[in-house]
Amino acid sequence: MKRNTVLFILAIVAVAALLVVGRHLVHQGGSKNAQTIRKANGSPAPDFELTSLEGKQVKLSDFRGQAVLLNFWATWCAPCKIEMPWFVELQQQYGPKGLAVVGVAMDDASKDDIAKFAKDMGVNYPILLGKEAVGEMYGGVQFLPTTFYIDRKGRVVERVFGLTAKSDIEDNVKKALTNAPAPAQNAQVNEGKSGK
Repeated sequence: MKRNTVLFILAIVAVAALLVVGRHLVHQGGSKNAQTIRKANGSPAPDFELTSLEGKQVKLSDFRGQAVLLNFWATWCAPCKIEMPWFVELQQQYGPKGLAVVGVAMDDASKDDIAKFAKDMGVNYPILLGKEAVGEMYGGVQFLPTTFYIDRKGRVVERVFGLTAKSDIEDNVKKALTNAPAPAQNAQVNEGKSGK
């Protein structure tokens, strides 16, 4: 029991450290990645076609007219496990207002393992089986989670690396729903890669 408590505390400290480093980079504005992200705001989100857990072919353009929270994640990613229940809640709250949460599993796990994970997490939104080529279309997904907020016209309004506060996620959802690209100085970057 004590070992589990220590591991849990270490995980919390690691997540907190990632958040602090990410916030620092945002406020410094000097990061090469931060500059790239700022240029992405307002640009069209690349369309793609991936297979869902149910075996259907799904395109990003299928969601045109809706705001999209596009989340690249993996089953081994600890921060992903923290934010997925928030996405479930946001889908319930904002789905009727035009939000579509879409998860892209960037995982080496089997389709069955990903489906079991999603079921255990209570996921109420589509999970697509990711491909590196799709990640590259989005500038490379070096950090997980990576989340894109896309407005109803298919434009990226925000891109976030790593875990961020639920309130920040909700603010970005609202931006996407109102078709308002975020000002460049508000780009959020939480750099940090969770490990296996």
